[in-house]
Amino acid sequence: QSVRWSPVRRRPFIDRLAARHGERLPSVDIFVCTADPYSEPPSLVVSTILSLMAYNYPPEKLSVYLSDDGGSILTFYGMWEASLFAKHWLPFCKRYNIEPRSPAAYFSQSDGHQELCTPKEWSLIKDMFDEMTERIDTAVMSGKIPEEIKAKHKGFHEWNQEITSKNHQPIVQILIDGKDQNAVDNDGNVLPTLVYMAREKRPQHHHNFKAGAMNALIRVSSVISNSPIIMNVDCDMYSNNNDAVRDALCFFLDEEMGHKIGFVQYPQNYNNLSKNDIYGNSLHVINEVEMGGMDSLGGPLYIGTGCFHRREILCGRKFTKDYQEDWNAGIKDKLQESIDETEEKAKSLAACTYEHGTQWGDEIGVKYGCAVEDVITGLAIHCRGWESVYNNPKKPAFMGVGPTTLAQTILQHKRWSEGNLSIFLSKYNVFLFGHGKTKLRHQMGYHIYGLWAPNSLATLYYVIIPSLALLKGTPLFPEITSPWIAPFVYVFCVKTMY
Repeated sequence: QSVRWSPVRRRPFIDRLAARHGERLPSVDIFVCTADPYSEPPSLVVSTILSLMAYNYPPEKLSVYLSDDGGSILTFYGMWEASLFAKHWLPFCKRYNIEPRSPAAYFSQSDGHQELCTPKEWSLIKDMFDEMTERIDTAVMSGKIPEEIKAKHKGFHEWNQEITSKNHQPIVQILIDGKDQNAVDNDGNVLPTLVYMAREKRPQHHHNFKAGAMNALIRVSSVISNSPIIMNVDCDMYSNNNDAVRDALCFFLDEEMGHKIGFVQYPQNYNNLSKNDIYGNSLHVINEVEMGGMDSLGGPLYIGTGCFHRREILCGRKFTKDYQEDWNAGIKDKLQESIDETEEKAKSLAACTYEHGTQWGDEIGVKYGCAVEDVITGLAIHCRGWESVYNNPKKPAFMGVGPTTLAQTILQHKRWSEGNLSIFLSKYNVFLFGHGKTKLRHQMGYHIYGLWAPNSLATLYYVIIPSLALLKGTPLFPEITSPWIAPFVYVFCVKTMY
């Protein structure tokens, strides 16, 4: 009950942000992670990428990075197609202020959106998207890219017959250089930077899964854009709110408390769940109650997606009371070298041996060694003195694809519960690791998830024992005159009063 005593509901005011800062806003690097072109189709990833590129934010201050842990030429092909379609899609989005800006989500909705523009223009952009999607899906089904396509971009030459998903060299390709004045859309506006990265994979080197990909992205982005704010989302979670970036910056740039904020977390929302949601995958209690309660105690957990971080805290910085961020320090306004030279430098940072003998995965970056590396990373940030913010707007900032079958639900919950229990049983147990660093109630809030797996025993008890008692005619509760009625009365009163 500790997280339910004083939940917080925050509301940013982006009009005040604009009045105070204008366009003098920090640049933002957006990280998207994918791993398999068959379980996470490139056409799905492309729609997510396009929705992130189309934010209501200065495009020269946006950089979108895709980490492809599968090292697939099919995913790279999808990114290349996205870089071309973006020249048409971004002007269309901003001209008519449409939402959502994922083309797949937008065109799957009712045709009522046609009234925002001429039917001819709507049909034209939809046909372009459908044709692009068909080309990508055809390539995925055939498993190869036509030779005439390969000749159109140097990046395709990175692949050969010997490359596999678990054994390949580092690949970094800057598909759009947003600092280049010639990189513009069809309306002449600058496009956001778009980068594809496949970090090096070798059978003899452990790659540390998503955490390793995130850390490689942190390093690679540091030589390309080096933005002070890093946002990360899953490849199936498209932007559903055009102002999500500005909303998050309202907290970072707040004059009273902004210097304390290490990260801003948005909830996970899904658009493919049934109305009844019989398996509870909407996470309603977590999103609407528990995370808001954690916010009042020092901040919510980092849940691995839909989150904005300061770059410095991911690099291990501790909070100090006199800390003030220079939002423009270190930003790459223009590539210092040519694109080819920058790509080569970035490749060295994505090598599988780069982290050997360093503190990456321990004191720097996303932590290694746990199935829920995001939770440990957020905990470490809190223990370094930073607070976090939970922003749950009425219009969801991100929409993703959730599990819809019992088997998928069990698999996902098994991973979450095992990972959180392993934290409870490790040196990162919040009562030990966070002792003297975070509030006791905050630690108790973390243990709601750390003890999620053992809590199933109590649930089983409540499912089985009352049924057996009813079948045998055994009273479920003590008589009103018995002293054993006291705990039941207490629980009833506390719940009713709450």
